[in-house]
This record gives sequence, structure tokens and C-alpha cells, in this order.
Amino acid sequence: MDAKTLYEKLKPIQEAKGYHFNADLEKTLELLEALIFNRERYGYMACPCRLASEDRENDKDIICPCVYREPDVAEFGSCYCNLYVSKDWNEKKIPHQYVPERRPPEKCQF
Repeated sequence: MDAKTLYEKLKPIQEAKGYHFNADLEKTLELLEALIFNRERYGYMACPCRLASEDRENDKDIICPCVYREPDVAEFGSCYCNLYVSKDWNEKKIPHQYVPERRPPEKCQF
């Protein structure tokens, strides 16, 4: 599956949940390509913006959409990667600010 096909498949599913892809289609497709690459590499779509441990159990919190997406989008209008955003974020009704890492440091030590 290529990034454009994944985009078309996920877009209606995620929008029904209130999440939108970043309106910057080039950035969105790059992130989706990285997810596809991670699926081929690890067997699961690990967040492309984080270092995966190659241990599915350890990485289950960062399998896209990660468990941090909901609080990130609620607080900042965007997830850590800027892949998933709110409608207001896409429409520039809220500032585009840095989304800090929520993943606990101990989950990042291999």
C-alpha cells in the first residue's frame, strides 16, 4: 500500500472521530510513507517521529494513532508529529505551537 492509498483509507475513518490530517499534504504523505516503512521494518506502524524499540509490547503506546494523540490534539490542536490535527488547527484558528513529548523517558530507553 502506498501513502496516498493509506491517506484515502484513513481520512474518512479519522475524520468521523474528529481527527483530521494535516492540510499540508506533502508533509502528511511523508509521515504516512514513514508509517508504511515502519510497518515493513517492525511489523507495526510505529510513530515516525519517535524511536521504536522493535518490541511491539514496549511500543504499543506509539503505534499510530498513538495513545498521546488524543491529549495532544485536545491541548495543542495537533499530535506530536503534526499528522493528526483538529479542524481549527488546519484552519489556523489556533496557534501552531510546539507539542512536547508526552511519552515517559523510561519507555524510550532500550
